[in-house]
Amino acid sequence: MTVPPGWGLYVHVPWCRIRCPYCPFVVVPDGGTAARDSEAFVDRILSWTDHPAFPGAPRTVYLGGGTPSRLALPALTRLLRALTAHAPEEVTVEANPEDVTPAWLDAALDAGMTRLSLGVQTMNGAHARRLGRAHTPADARRALALVADAGLTSWSVDVMVGLPEQTLAEVDEDLDALLAHAPPHVSLYGLTIEPGTPFERAVARGQLVPPDNDAQAVLLDRVVARLRAAGIHRYEVSNAARPGHEAVHNRGYWQGRPYLGLGPGAHSSTPEGARFQHVDDLDAWWSVPDPETGHEDPSPERTAIDRLLGGLRAIEGIDLAALARDTGLSPAASCVQTLVDGGLLDREGSRVVPTERGLALADAVTARMVDALSLVEATGPRR
Repeated sequence: MTVPPGWGLYVHVPWCRIRCPYCPFVVVPDGGTAARDSEAFVDRILSWTDHPAFPGAPRTVYLGGGTPSRLALPALTRLLRALTAHAPEEVTVEANPEDVTPAWLDAALDAGMTRLSLGVQTMNGAHARRLGRAHTPADARRALALVADAGLTSWSVDVMVGLPEQTLAEVDEDLDALLAHAPPHVSLYGLTIEPGTPFERAVARGQLVPPDNDAQAVLLDRVVARLRAAGIHRYEVSNAARPGHEAVHNRGYWQGRPYLGLGPGAHSSTPEGARFQHVDDLDAWWSVPDPETGHEDPSPERTAIDRLLGGLRAIEGIDLAALARDTGLSPAASCVQTLVDGGLLDREGSRVVPTERGLALADAVTARMVDALSLVEATGPRR
């Protein structure tokens, strides 16, 4: 399979101050364990960075979680220096506003961080408390000002909309506060009620009423429009950036580049398309000599689905001729034409790209294309 050059390294840091009630990821409440175990965590991560399936050095490095800024600063800087020895193109660290100080920023920058992703979500105090966020609006404004003046190559801020009882006026207030700091990149998310989370249980008990899809779409449309007016253009379903500030690491996922994931629950995809992940239980992750599990060899069907899932989320779209060449599969021409006629896709030669409306309905568009996958032969596609 042909993929764009380079691979990405992702490190999953499992600690958070608390588990947010909407979060489905592999995280554990800190309670002091992050500082206590930081050095041992870094030792364990670094013992697996030289992976035989991933030759050479990573093109990009991303520290996510969880909350990487919960690591003790000496351990974080040691990890960054080790991972950036070969000067990757982009080195991102996720942080929460309450952890960001001038000393923290200076140390992380000196150790090799080039890009920071700031988990603000909302500037509204009541909504932040309901989401389990530790920061106050004042904390968020302070952190935004520090990050904007830190001399980073780029930085991003997270915005969440569709919160229970959130109004359009409150979304505008969030955007006013964020745009005052001219962020080069914004990640925008609609609140999703994930299985097994406290929010799911609250919805089941009738204690939480999330907005319906139409109401959430109105809020997301407002965010996209205001960002566009500020020169921050949507280039993927959940991401918008000023020109030149698109996330190189995250773009690798959508473009089908291989990635190595280290840390509890982190997933990997090798240059040959094989998949595996680290065990998703932190206690087990500490104790097993080899944390890799769930090995899965690539198949044409899985590869085609992954290409569609990634390509139809981003403005680059997907080259259907390349998809057919690499996998022997392509969506039926009638399905593609229906989506084009419906204003959800545009054609650019053999490539189809989502329209703005298509990005907003990316899950539905992708589901239609996956359902329409069929074998491609010299005489054309058939079921």
